[in-house]
Amino acid sequence: MKLTWILVADSSRARIFTADTPSSPLEEIEDFSHIEGRLRDSDITSDLPGRIKSTAGGGHAFEQPTDPKQHEADNFAHLVTQFLQDAHNANRFDHLLIVAAPSFLGLLRNQLPEQIKQLIRFELDKDLTKLSAANIRQHLPQFLPSL
Repeated sequence: MKLTWILVADSSRARIFTADTPSSPLEEIEDFSHIEGRLRDSDITSDLPGRIKSTAGGGHAFEQPTDPKQHEADNFAHLVTQFLQDAHNANRFDHLLIVAAPSFLGLLRNQLPEQIKQLIRFELDKDLTKLSAANIRQHLPQFLPSL
């Protein structure tokens, strides 16, 4: 029997489920939190942007090259991707279903290696991380693919 994992994620939490049969309830096997993904920009950055003065007497605010929340979401997507890659290399799953908040799903798609992308059997762009396993199961196909 091939083992299928269901990844349910957003920019601050990732949960991994599996099921015994194609129509059985989900069983949570991993739960990751990324606290930085829940913080406000001002809590992520330790200081307000500085000011730059020009020799002509004028000045302007220094702007950060990337949004702090976006940077943290990228970091978390990288951590989740690395976990999936390590787990696949250890033969912990054969197929993958992904349910993720739309913006986070895009980050995952950009970072997943081709070998993991080939294992994806279903994608859903919804944020279901706060739902119970039973409620998440209702958003998946009646029979999970490739179990």
